[in-house]
Amino acid sequence: MDPNGQETFPGGVLPVVVIGNGPSGICMSYLLSGYMPYLSPEGTHPNAILQAKLEQNPHLSLLEQDLEYLCEGLEGRSSNPVAVLFDSLLLPDSDFGLDSPSPLLWRYQPERATPHLVLGRGLPGGAWHAMEGSMLTLSLARWMELPGLKLKDWVRDKRSSRNVRNDRATPAEVASYYQYYVTQMGLQKNFISGTVVTSLCRVPRKDGGAPVWMVQGLQRLSEQGEETECPFSLQAENVVLATGTHDVPARLGVDGEDLPFVHHSFWEMESALMKGNLDRNSDPVFVVGAGLTAADTILVAHHHSVNVYHAFRRSVTDPDLIFNQLPKVLYPEYHKVHQMMTQQQCWQGMPVTHPENAPLPFSGSYPGYVSFPKHHVVAFKPDKKCVLENAEGQQTILPVSMALVLIGAYPNLSFLPDDGQHLGLCPQDPISCRRNPLHVNPYTYESVREPGLYVMGPLVGENFVRFLKGGALAIASDLARRQRNADQSTDGDKEDTHIALACDS
Repeated sequence: MDPNGQETFPGGVLPVVVIGNGPSGICMSYLLSGYMPYLSPEGTHPNAILQAKLEQNPHLSLLEQDLEYLCEGLEGRSSNPVAVLFDSLLLPDSDFGLDSPSPLLWRYQPERATPHLVLGRGLPGGAWHAMEGSMLTLSLARWMELPGLKLKDWVRDKRSSRNVRNDRATPAEVASYYQYYVTQMGLQKNFISGTVVTSLCRVPRKDGGAPVWMVQGLQRLSEQGEETECPFSLQAENVVLATGTHDVPARLGVDGEDLPFVHHSFWEMESALMKGNLDRNSDPVFVVGAGLTAADTILVAHHHSVNVYHAFRRSVTDPDLIFNQLPKVLYPEYHKVHQMMTQQQCWQGMPVTHPENAPLPFSGSYPGYVSFPKHHVVAFKPDKKCVLENAEGQQTILPVSMALVLIGAYPNLSFLPDDGQHLGLCPQDPISCRRNPLHVNPYTYESVREPGLYVMGPLVGENFVRFLKGGALAIASDLARRQRNADQSTDGDKEDTHIALACDS
């Protein structure tokens, strides 16, 4: 589909353009396409208060109800109230390990659809298509699914006899599921792949109405075996930012970080393993970071008997450490990494400078691993040495085969003025999904500083698929409310005109 061909709307202006075609953008398209959630006649929610509220207006879809009222009193593992509400309705009591049925009934009402386009760099599914490999997702399969299609059932049909502990899926399975979901739900007409947005700004409307958004970018096209990039431009009344947060890896900013053996992606290690450039006889892999990507890297290295040095700034008992927030029963492998971090620490009295070819002894309960809590990297050296420093200023030099700096990523908002910094909670700081997300109304997800600009997913701090779906509900609800108000205003104008004509006669 050619984005420049969208001239079927008044003045060539689309009601909605969604930037980003990952699970956020897909769920947004699902709700905008006329799929409406209602309380099922047989539906019962375990929260009696929420159930009573839903029963007050069973004839109305969630998009027509007061979401703030429904959110009152709910608690969950998200700071966004609508995210907690929608998650509770889609996955009741999921945090307790229960697989209770949802009280929602989905009705397809195409007459209530809002025309829109979803722009993405690659195939629908976004960054999940780049996560090739055999790791399991952090979330249970049912937490990764989108409304209307059970991921667990779909994955089971695609597998032969393999059984995954805790019903967890691989990234490749999840990416394939999202791509299939778009086709199965009939959403493909709204998706344009191979697009890169380069500019987003307000422009005057040709017909003299309120200013609209101008979305400009490049679309990658393939003609007769050759790829070309063609510029495109769209105008939209509303824009939804659903771009995710995996675009720009975070860096340490230390000397030697650009050396060839220093990488910022887990996949570099997996590639080295596949090519045979890394094995049990290699120098240790040096992993920096204490997040889940770092943990996945350690697990894969441990599986291939590759020795690991692991450095991170926090204490292993820090409550903000992600491992201290995950239920042990649901995430046994991450609990194992946390045990490694705790039990296999560099010992007291370790020499300040570690001599070459004399690696730290890899012994204990988890041979092949040593952690360096409350350490930071000072520099990387051309001879594949990493210089660490602890809180007391003592330095350690470690010989390694490769270094993986896995300390998070920043969203790419280069298409916005000043990289969108003015839209953050702290306008003076760069946008960070963890430390400085975009500032939005918690019940509509509309930007506080830019009317008509909506934000969802990691850009508002939702890094789990199960919670980003709440953003789609909030945005679709607010857009539906605005459309109802516009329709009522139009009807009122017609009535006033009719009365005036009657008086004139």
